Amino acid sequence: MGIVIAVIVAVLIGLFMVLALKVVTEYQRGVVFRLGRVIGTRQPGLHVIIPVIDRLSKVSLRIITQPIQSQGIITRDNVSVDIAAVAYYRVIDPVKSIVAIENVQSAIDQIAQTTLRKVVGQHTLDQILAETERINIDIREILELTATEWGVEVTLVELKDIQLPEDMKRAMAREAEAEREKRAKIIAAEGEAMAAAALGDASDIMMAHPLALQLRNLQTLIEIAVDKNSTVVFPAALMSTISELGSFLAREVAASDGGVTAPEYRRNGRHPEESRDLVR
Repeated sequence: MGIVIAVIVAVLIGLFMVLALKVVTEYQRGVVFRLGRVIGTRQPGLHVIIPVIDRLSKVSLRIITQPIQSQGIITRDNVSVDIAAVAYYRVIDPVKSIVAIENVQSAIDQIAQTTLRKVVGQHTLDQILAETERINIDIREILELTATEWGVEVTLVELKDIQLPEDMKRAMAREAEAEREKRAKIIAAEGEAMAAAALGDASDIMMAHPLALQLRNLQTLIEIAVDKNSTVVFPAALMSTISELGSFLAREVAASDGGVTAPEYRRNGRHPEESRDLVR
């Protein structure tokens, strides 16, 4: 009989130890309820509670990743987009996270979806694409105002995926192509203007220094000769010089044959034979 009693006592002690001893891990906090009333929290470690009378609820303090499923949203400029996001939050008040709300994770998911539709719907498509960081901050601030009452801190919200209609994608592609063509034409026009200005400066220098034009002609002849072709090129200045030299020699020969003196030739400006030709 004594052995049976000892066994029963041992079983009861073991059962008591199992029900009374609770372990709280490092990333958790324990909230103790005694007869339904909160009497305090428990830090990480081994704790003893009164079975049946006390109840220990463990709350994780780690950051939780909460995906926000894709939402069909109409932007302010009446464009339909599908946007998915992700929110990061953690519990900072274990008591509020249990007492103030039934399910923190489900509540954060629902309020995040509503806030996402509300904030994104106030922006145009261009603003959504260009000001993503600002939209993320606006969503996080709105979520934090509500989540603070539940003992939760929203640390970060990010727009994860933005899906556009196919016709809008094509329109944006055409817009981008037109913008690139505009930039290319502007750059080409600026290049032409700079080249024209440089050519104008070069022409002014050549007018001030005639020898520079001759040197440029020689350089052009050198560049043409490199190709080893059979084309013979004479600069315009050289041709005019040859023509003037031929006219001078013809006048000199005519003056010597007709007996016209040089002063008379210079005074009349033409040979007597030329004057007779004009009379005829």
